[in-house]
Amino acid sequence: MILCIETATNVCSAALCDGAGIVSVKESGDRKLHSSMLTLYIEELFKDAGISATDLKAVAVSKGPGSYTGLRIGVSVAKGIAFGASLPLIGIATPVSMTMGLIQKMEISDENTVFCPMIDAKRMEVYYALYDHSGKQIKEISADIITESSFDIIPENRKIIFFGDGAAKCSTIIKRQNVEFINDFNLSAAFMCKTAIKYFELKYFEDVAYFEPFYLKDFVATTQRKNIFQA
Repeated sequence: MILCIETATNVCSAALCDGAGIVSVKESGDRKLHSSMLTLYIEELFKDAGISATDLKAVAVSKGPGSYTGLRIGVSVAKGIAFGASLPLIGIATPVSMTMGLIQKMEISDENTVFCPMIDAKRMEVYYALYDHSGKQIKEISADIITESSFDIIPENRKIIFFGDGAAKCSTIIKRQNVEFINDFNLSAAFMCKTAIKYFELKYFEDVAYFEPFYLKDFVATTQRKNIFQA
């Protein structure tokens, strides 16, 4: 059994899975609850399944890109459990989980379809990548400002599905034909299951001591400006 942790976006989610699929899931869509609820969700999962951390085979965590704070919380908890229970740690790129989740949810098998998971990176920038129907990466993950020519590498006869919390703001910029925007997609730790099992079997493990989230770009802290209208 593998514990999966997803905190890269607004969703705070944890799931237990095994070779047969998802065992159980606990999640909330409020980013403010990441720090307070993640460990409680994990405790509830263990209690419901009648297990402890030492009964796990591994811990999998969404490694980003995504929310700087969310990733720090998820990775810290995952590393703590993996280290404390002497378990292997599996890191899964967030766009991979997004793509696998959408393919499973919509049962898409069209070989011509291209999937573009988009994560809001603030302003007009998004983290995104491109995958085919099997989950194979076509374009590596990057942080870019989307333009009308951003997807010229994909032939017009291939449909592109844009989804994730960064997709909506790009809908008016992308003018090409044969596209679909999905606005109600929510990320879940349950989407990590298939990849987590695959990585475990292939022994794609991270170094627990040195593993860090894949931020892709530097965190920029903002400070509140003084109100110029106050004396």
